Amino acid sequence: MKKILVLLAAAGLLATGVTRAETLSGEEKSPHYSSGEIVVTAGRVEELKKEVTSSVLVISREEIKESPATDLGELLAEKSIGNIQKYPGANTTIGIRGFRSDAHGNDLKGKVLILLNGRRAGTGNLAKLSTSNVERIEIIRGPAAVQYGSAAMGGVVNVITAKGKGVPSLFAQHMQGSDDFQETSAGMSGTLGRFDYSGSLSFSDREDYTTASGETYYNTAYNGKVVASLNAGYEFLDGHRIGVVVNHFDIDRTGSPSYFVRNDRSSYIEEQNRSVDIIYTGKPSEGYWSWMARYFVGEDFYGYRSPSISYSSDRSVDQKGAQGQVTFSPEWLSVTAGFDWLDYVVESTMAPRESEYENPAAFLLLKKGFLDDMLVVSGGLRYDKYDVRIDNGEGNHESTDNINGSVGLAYNPADGFKLRVNYADGFRMPSAGELAGYYPYWGGGFYEGNPDLKPEKSSTIEFGADYQSGGVTTSLTWFHSDFRDKIQESGLDSGNRTWVNLGGATIAGVEGEFSYAGMYPFTGSNLSFTPFVSFTWLSEYNDDDTGDYLLYTPEWNASGGIRVKNESGFKGVFTLAYFGKKYVQDYVTSWAGDVIAKEGFTVANLVISKKFTLDREYGRGFTITGEIENLFDRDYEYVNGYPMPGRSFNLGLRVDI
Repeated sequence: MKKILVLLAAAGLLATGVTRAETLSGEEKSPHYSSGEIVVTAGRVEELKKEVTSSVLVISREEIKESPATDLGELLAEKSIGNIQKYPGANTTIGIRGFRSDAHGNDLKGKVLILLNGRRAGTGNLAKLSTSNVERIEIIRGPAAVQYGSAAMGGVVNVITAKGKGVPSLFAQHMQGSDDFQETSAGMSGTLGRFDYSGSLSFSDREDYTTASGETYYNTAYNGKVVASLNAGYEFLDGHRIGVVVNHFDIDRTGSPSYFVRNDRSSYIEEQNRSVDIIYTGKPSEGYWSWMARYFVGEDFYGYRSPSISYSSDRSVDQKGAQGQVTFSPEWLSVTAGFDWLDYVVESTMAPRESEYENPAAFLLLKKGFLDDMLVVSGGLRYDKYDVRIDNGEGNHESTDNINGSVGLAYNPADGFKLRVNYADGFRMPSAGELAGYYPYWGGGFYEGNPDLKPEKSSTIEFGADYQSGGVTTSLTWFHSDFRDKIQESGLDSGNRTWVNLGGATIAGVEGEFSYAGMYPFTGSNLSFTPFVSFTWLSEYNDDDTGDYLLYTPEWNASGGIRVKNESGFKGVFTLAYFGKKYVQDYVTSWAGDVIAKEGFTVANLVISKKFTLDREYGRGFTITGEIENLFDRDYEYVNGYPMPGRSFNLGLRVDI
């Protein structure tokens, strides 16, 4: 029924005679890495990438469209950006530079921060974030706590929603594939006078999948997955826009199959993540001032059901927040000052049943250019205050605070060439339970919060170089992180459990990327080739106390491939993603979770598409797409004991009007 409603909506829009917008056409111009590229995540305002002192990776809209990924987790796995923990269903986390996001509930206990348009997404589960209405994704590798606060230790992933522009347009698409996968989607984008809009809506289902060994992994199906995104705004005066951003993710039921060797065929999960933002931005055509104000509300829900043992548990997180900032930017200086306010209310059927986390913060970011902006110096300070409260007699109220900073330098001796150095602190504040809890745990006894806990902290220094010229893009970064004051459980003389700051780790390594766009190896042909490769190598990732390697942290990650296209609408992308050997706890064969070495693996994907243009002026036409995931049909697991699907085929038809 839902799919019928989508098609009826598409038909209604067709009847209105809407036409094409550049943001949805197959001929769109996607941004490429260059010294003139604009980014927004590192400084919370638009700035040239050549002025950014940290390591920033941009995944363009074109790259997103060329990928078979349907959510952020699948996309970053294909890019092999750090360690991926991906389970069947809708549960994926990422690790960057040895620090990981947290998939369960909200983002408070993670060490990689996920953003939606520059504010906290309220989840560390990348599978809940769609890529269907996304303009680009910006990734800061390394701390960004000065800009965004707690959890931004290993990095920040900022998902930036598409904004409508150009003549109004519409698309409708259907994908069908292996394991009875099917997805129906529609979207529209464009401008009408001062009003702009961009939105998409999709419905999908999939049955239990088959591994590369030919065995059915039961209870890996999902049903009733609904994803929607809308970004709409009105420019009521030149340079002054008020907008609304809506994000919606809902799965009626996704299987929870447990380990393959102990396949649970009945347990399942219900998940939702939804939010609404109201944003005002102002930038007069003359003058040096600009500003932004935002208010947002959201909800994240996780429900686990196990009919075989009549067990059920729920956890919901209600999120609300506000942001405000003002920027003064004459040609020789940029100063941004502002505040963030965040409030989380967590309700759970398990202890602690209700807790609240409030976080007001103030920040100051500065950037100064010298030598005609060949040399750029940046820095910042941030103050965060945290108030946590646990109700229902399971804890009390506690407060703490934190100050941290960063400083960096970028030097551009020639056009397209940049040298950079950056130092930044990161931190993760203790959770409400860790600071203020007093609640029972399974097996007897109580967890007691420790009001003297300090935040987990990291200090990172990095040196890097970026080069772009004549189609060649390359980047190389060396980094070193000192992680300290790790929060760990500890026993008390009373028999209860608490948390203490104990130990740390040292993480160092090298990141690199290379691509060469616009190669024409065949004489007289308009077929262009773009080879690309990226990697992360950790030279050191050891616990400071024991000297052991950090768990769930691969020494090597790499991805590479080639993009092919011509002027007649043909496109093809072949990708290889390598995930190196890492040490993990084995709960498949050992109830104690013995540490074992999990060997590395490689996954290959292939996507080929052809657009048949019916109206070149407006880009009307239809596109046929074929996708092969796990091309070489390899057995592999992101998480020990949870094999992924074997070779999968998808075929799709998209109509652009």
